[in-house]
Amino acid sequence: MSASDTPPTGPSLLTRLLHADRLGRPEHGAVHKPLHVAATYAFPSAGELAAVFQGRQAGHVYSRQGNPTDTALEAKLAMLEGARGAATFSTGMAAVAGVMLTLLKAGDHLVASRYLFGNTNSFFGTLQGLGIGITYVDATDAAAVTAAVTPTTRMVFVETIANPATQVADLAGIGQLCRERGLVYVLDNTMTTPVLLRGRDVGASLVVHSLAKGIAGHGDTMGGAVCETGLYDWRAYPNIAEAYRTGDPAGWGLQQIRKKGLRDMGATLRAEDAHRIATGAETMEMRIAATNANALAVAQWLERQPQVRRVLYPGLASHPQHERARTLFGGRYGALLAFELRPEHDVMTVLDRLRTIILSSHLSDNRTLAIPVAQTIFWEMGAQRRAEMGIGDGMVRLSVGLEPAEDLCADLAQALRG
Repeated sequence: MSASDTPPTGPSLLTRLLHADRLGRPEHGAVHKPLHVAATYAFPSAGELAAVFQGRQAGHVYSRQGNPTDTALEAKLAMLEGARGAATFSTGMAAVAGVMLTLLKAGDHLVASRYLFGNTNSFFGTLQGLGIGITYVDATDAAAVTAAVTPTTRMVFVETIANPATQVADLAGIGQLCRERGLVYVLDNTMTTPVLLRGRDVGASLVVHSLAKGIAGHGDTMGGAVCETGLYDWRAYPNIAEAYRTGDPAGWGLQQIRKKGLRDMGATLRAEDAHRIATGAETMEMRIAATNANALAVAQWLERQPQVRRVLYPGLASHPQHERARTLFGGRYGALLAFELRPEHDVMTVLDRLRTIILSSHLSDNRTLAIPVAQTIFWEMGAQRRAEMGIGDGMVRLSVGLEPAEDLCADLAQALRG
């Protein structure tokens, strides 16, 4: 082995990310896994073709089930989460749907956080229409989750930091409960990414991501993923089909998600998007350090403004779960914050005055984005459900980017003054 082929010995996340493709020896010595855009793949023998179809041998048979570029990204994601394996999807919502529609059946029960992303909440309404029972609870208290568990409960679903009001779930407590009760613990780690938290460290069975957010970062792609941590014993899960109860039981859950969610439902990540996500992930740690520092500075500044009724950010001492967030996330608190204007200030008018901050619905871009929450992304829920989630009519969600914090505060100051 030449010096250039020697694996890097540094343990840092950044070093492992930068060299992950190279260590797989991609074609022509490239340092990035190249794009593979073929729809289908040839085999030297019928036996080898059958072995790949039956899962006895690694390989690709048709790109609806993935392609080599996706596979390289999945290896990176599994490394980031310390997971046993990963499956990529066309979007984060496709990843959530891929888990729920492949592992739950009519008559099953799901316990979910009350503080869910609006589109996830909408999709869960679809699940209820298919005969899956759902109980929404205050996930900041593991006791509330415990109280909701029934004999038909199969799964618990929570987000690390809620969007938009930033409630921090009792992640470790819920993990212990799921372990004791034999429940599948699904954790949406989009808002924190593995830079702040690895799902397996709080006992998660499956970790889902919207890859378009912090992992990719640049606002130029879509993607989602499911990472399987290896902590759940799939032999005990009743909804694994007989066809997938073969080979190592540790892989049964992800195999069913991949077969049903990708092969049958077709929510495949394009190779072009996988390549963009993998490249964006190389700078993830540095981007997150910068955006998180900016978010804390902006949140602290907003707390001092007379036009602002309250600021919701886990990095503030005033946040109800501040100490939990400090322990879980290692002194970083994410790039998402929300603030609520006092009633005498019209939220739409204030937002229209912004000059640098962009009015947009995306998150974790390199640019700072703002949106009026009640009038847009949570409008469908209605006033009662918004009130249960702590969302007022004057709430603004900020996804803080890489611009210097002083530039962002100056823009907010002139918008607040009018």
